[in-house]
Amino acid sequence: MRTLPLLDRFGRVGRDLRVSLTDRCNLRCTYCMPPEGLPWLPDEQELSDDEVVRLATVAVERLGITGIRFTGGEPLLRRGLVDIVRRVREVQPDRGRLGLSITTNALGLTRRAEDLAAAGLDRVNVSLDTVRPDTFQQIALRDRLHDVVAGLEAAHRAGLGPVKVNAVLLRGVNDDQAPELLRWCLERGYQLRFIEQMPLDAQHGWDRSSMVTADEIHARLAEEFDLAPASEPRGSAPAELFAVDGGPATVGVIASVTRPFCGDCDRVRLTADGQVRTCLFARDESDLRTALRAGATDEELAERWVVAMRGKAAGHGIDDESFLQPDRPMSAIGG
Repeated sequence: MRTLPLLDRFGRVGRDLRVSLTDRCNLRCTYCMPPEGLPWLPDEQELSDDEVVRLATVAVERLGITGIRFTGGEPLLRRGLVDIVRRVREVQPDRGRLGLSITTNALGLTRRAEDLAAAGLDRVNVSLDTVRPDTFQQIALRDRLHDVVAGLEAAHRAGLGPVKVNAVLLRGVNDDQAPELLRWCLERGYQLRFIEQMPLDAQHGWDRSSMVTADEIHARLAEEFDLAPASEPRGSAPAELFAVDGGPATVGVIASVTRPFCGDCDRVRLTADGQVRTCLFARDESDLRTALRAGATDEELAERWVVAMRGKAAGHGIDDESFLQPDRPMSAIGG
């Protein structure tokens, strides 16, 4: 069987696949979607469980993918999630050669963490912007902080670690809570990553001037913690890591906007309706679903994927005057 590396025009090789399993979500975070939600994908447009597994198999066996993260929307809303994880793990049982993870809001994780671990999931990334119930409700428009906390605890008990927490700071809302959130994560053994707010909201209301920057995040944390660059090489990882108070604990800052890391990016994305996206901010997509449903062979699907990867841009271009936010919001792309 031929392996066709996902090589773009700039020499970057795609090895990390993000697979969106749904565009639906049970929270309404203000930086992502409007309170009333969004028009969801019709069921017939969404890839079936079998189609997700087949494309994941093509990615692993024919394209050299070494990491798959299942995303959404909220992937725990996908009824077949555990079975999808189990079947993809069977494609490559060696966890040293294929890592499987999910990005989730953790609602419902208490019921599924053990099953996901048994199916072959390695770890979870949980989105959590605050540990204050009132601020959580202000951001997510739902009173569900207790469920997220319980989900984190369930993931930790199930061995889905290291458990990582992703946080977005919003000016005037939770930007004063960074040290508090870091201390909370350190006490529980979770690895915290702060992410600059990106122009991926459905409302297209993102404003760079109101974004809390990586420098500001670092400064807020440095008021209460001693931070030093972590010793391990960053490689293609999006987070810049800092040892906290001499380590070994670390905190990460993902400066997608102010310090882009596009030159080392090894990620490629598959949307819930079977479209290849080479960048979160891409305005073009390549359709695999139509070819898949028309009877394309695995080799033909792999070749289409390779062609799509060649169109990957050098960078996201947020600083360019001609930058246009993608039509799809984050919930419909998959983080």
